[in-house]
Amino acid sequence: MQAWRVHENGEPGEVMRLEEVDRPVPGPGQVLLRVRAANINFPDALLCRGQYQIRPPLPFTPGVEICGETEDGRRVIANPALPYGGLAEYVVADEAALLPAPEALDDAEAAALHIGYQTGVFGLHRRAHLQEGETLLVHAAAGGVGSAAVQLGKAAGARVIGVVGGPEKAAVARELGCDLVIDRRTDDIVAAVKEATGGRGADVIFDPVGGDAYAKSAKCVAFEGRIVIVGFASGSVPAPALNHALVKNYSIVGLHWGLYAQKDPASIARCHEQLTKLAADGAIKPLISERVPLKDAAAAVQRVADGTTTGRVVVLPDGAAR
Repeated sequence: MQAWRVHENGEPGEVMRLEEVDRPVPGPGQVLLRVRAANINFPDALLCRGQYQIRPPLPFTPGVEICGETEDGRRVIANPALPYGGLAEYVVADEAALLPAPEALDDAEAAALHIGYQTGVFGLHRRAHLQEGETLLVHAAAGGVGSAAVQLGKAAGARVIGVVGGPEKAAVARELGCDLVIDRRTDDIVAAVKEATGGRGADVIFDPVGGDAYAKSAKCVAFEGRIVIVGFASGSVPAPALNHALVKNYSIVGLHWGLYAQKDPASIARCHEQLTKLAADGAIKPLISERVPLKDAAAAVQRVADGTTTGRVVVLPDGAAR
């Protein structure tokens, strides 16, 4: 089969190689899946760079999220077992963790549902307890995880403010349903949020960016607001001033969604049932900006790494527009 492999760490476009390799062999409790679609996540870029919290042995295949097909023809969502990642024609995955792909979503959309939307649900509801009528601020609102948070916030009845970089991404955020869009390149984020909220600030802030985005968040979070730390796509890990959190009465909460697979796996299955219903009702639908063939996967991972994409970029191993 064909698979992209990384033999040394570095930028995805430089270190990923498309090779002919043997199909992976399932271990105890695992199954072999044919990859129907593989969603590219920012962690795939970090894996290539050797900067992710998990460091599979070299060589490995990136790709942490797929829509696949079992040997008996079931369409499922899975997180491939590294080092045999999803940017390949076949993967192995833990059988107990397989989830049914929602009928309302095509292969590419199903491949992009799991990590981003589960992160959104756990971050907004389990960690931040977002309430109907509250104001939600989403950084990188046109990105993969951010676009999911926007849709989930709207589904929960929140007023959603999206922060983006550039007019193209601003247009995407408006199409997603943001009530207000702020372009961080031209607008004053703090002033715009305070003006939009009558000086109160945002009740919940969803931050997958870190760096300057976090610094701005701390200046426009509401009394008893919650800042959800999802990731550091900017490459800069902020050092919060805890005296500031004390004086302004806001909470800083972390979200490592992958930890729930170890600590509370049943919660992931419950969340998937909720997401499946939201998809069936049309309340959520992953934003797929590009569907690319397997041969173009390295360039696609590099674009995600560079932050130039909107929504999700999905790889289709047979090149079909599914």
